Amino acid sequence: MTGNAKLDRIDINILSTLQEQGNITNVALADAVGLSPSPCLQRVKRLEKAGYVEGYRAVINLKKLAEHVVVFTEVTLSDHRTKDFTKFEVEIRKHPNVMECHLLSGGYDYLVKFVARGVSQYQEIMEELLDRNLGIDKYFSYIAIKPVTSRQALPIRDLVERN
Repeated sequence: MTGNAKLDRIDINILSTLQEQGNITNVALADAVGLSPSPCLQRVKRLEKAGYVEGYRAVINLKKLAEHVVVFTEVTLSDHRTKDFTKFEVEIRKHPNVMECHLLSGGYDYLVKFVARGVSQYQEIMEELLDRNLGIDKYFSYIAIKPVTSRQALPIRDLVERN
């Protein structure tokens, strides 16, 4: 199975179940997708090896752990050469407070999602990034008031069935 191999209905069901219940036992997964445990485990291993499963993780309830703010930041670079984008991306990937970063088309270059203890820590982060000469020309910050919805699970069945 390669990264581009056609997946069957059982593979799709395995992926959908794993993303919703990453700690499911192989026996329970096999039961959920209608296989016996041994063939189910073989399929999971093939899906992992082919790169369909990148990893398993716990989803932490940050509200219970610590006070924090989520800030979405639009970033525009001063120059638009390949090396400018590369420099910014290499450095932003390293920052522990960056949860997501997306290169976009449109009015600005990147949308970055930060998590910080508060607004003052976020400002310190931005000042540090500006001091590192990453090519940031301007940025606009948007503090999230409350999450309305947040999904970890992708709509796999919907995406695959339409292709």
